[in-house]
Amino acid sequence: MTKMTECKKLISLVSRNTKCYFKDKFTFFMSLLTPIILFVLFVTFLRNIYIESLEKAFSENNLTVNTKIINGCAGAWLMSSILSVSAVTVAFCSNTIMIDDKINSSVNDFRVSPVKGTTVSLAYFISNFLITFTVLITVMLIGHIYLACVGWYLTVADTFMILVDIICGILFGTLLAGVVESFISTQGGLSAVATLVSSMYGFICGAYMPISSFSKGLQNVLSLMPGIYSVGTMRNHYLNGYMQAFIEEMRANSVDENIINGVINGIRDSFDANLYSFGTKIPLGAMYGILLGACALLLVAYIAIVIIKNKKK
Repeated sequence: MTKMTECKKLISLVSRNTKCYFKDKFTFFMSLLTPIILFVLFVTFLRNIYIESLEKAFSENNLTVNTKIINGCAGAWLMSSILSVSAVTVAFCSNTIMIDDKINSSVNDFRVSPVKGTTVSLAYFISNFLITFTVLITVMLIGHIYLACVGWYLTVADTFMILVDIICGILFGTLLAGVVESFISTQGGLSAVATLVSSMYGFICGAYMPISSFSKGLQNVLSLMPGIYSVGTMRNHYLNGYMQAFIEEMRANSVDENIINGVINGIRDSFDANLYSFGTKIPLGAMYGILLGACALLLVAYIAIVIIKNKKK
């Protein structure tokens, strides 16, 4: 009976936090604004760079492929970048309810109410996850409409796995935001951290520029950061259908299999579908293992912070 009551309290708090966030339409719009700006910037400025890179990979081998596949592949790479980085940046920005409750002293009302401190903290985490998921699904739908216009080669299986990748990325981002922002109690502090994460995270996880374009030393350092594996899993599932379309196109033109394998591996290396750590290629399963392992460590840290803070009160 007690567990059922605490569960109802948790659901009520999650509902309250989520409604408070979406009640302010401007806040929701601002959450969408960052990934949409990234999308516009990518399409406007970076799209041609990646299209030229793809065309060069084929022209160097005296090959030509359907421009629709190339355009779609560049768009898919952009979408994998936007969604993987937004899973973290949006999670940091959408955690405003927790900070606002500290600023407005609303959290003090919870302390004198018959609600456990752990329930309050869990409610913040779940509502932040749901808010971030809603924002990213909205962005994904917009991006998939774009892909349908320029060149759609995603399979049903890859589309499903993209949803799994989004969930894993949001889990990582929400836990990281929960740990870091547990120590923030001012709006200025939240703005500073959110700005820092938004400006830096995309670079250090390889979302803005492929890690393969960095020096070997920097590649090895960045390979120790779990965030790049969220990008890596997303890259794989967004690019799989396009790589297969390239293969079928080249086979239809009777291109030698060795040349096909060389071109495809070269593209996958250049576009970070293949990730390496100190010269060793990281399998897709290992990418998930590293990412989920990091989530487990962050969860332990978050639980420890919650327990310690509740003991002090």
